[in-house]
Amino acid sequence: MATEPAPLTVQDWDDVPASETPGDHGVMLSRVAEAAGRKLRVVELSPGYLANHWCEKGHAAYVLYGELTLERQGGERVVLRRGQGFAVGDGPPAHRARAGRKGARLFLVD
Repeated sequence: MATEPAPLTVQDWDDVPASETPGDHGVMLSRVAEAAGRKLRVVELSPGYLANHWCEKGHAAYVLYGELTLERQGGERVVLRRGQGFAVGDGPPAHRARAGRKGARLFLVD
């Protein structure tokens, strides 16, 4: 029995409009696309950005530029720089992002 090949999606991120979300400090610009049943995002965090909420949704991310601190409720903190990534599962403890002094750009898969 033959199987159909999985579809191939090519994304030009410059063609995706950015939406702006304010944080407790700074702003996040998000470009969002759907592919292969997943949500793909390129986000830019302004220098000093701090998310205005704690998130319990799982993500996998890769730092394209800059530096950010991933904070988890309970006090754990991990600093990530260009070329590093992280994966965090759904549920507690929740997490949030804090950008470094030059900001950060990330590629995320939800």
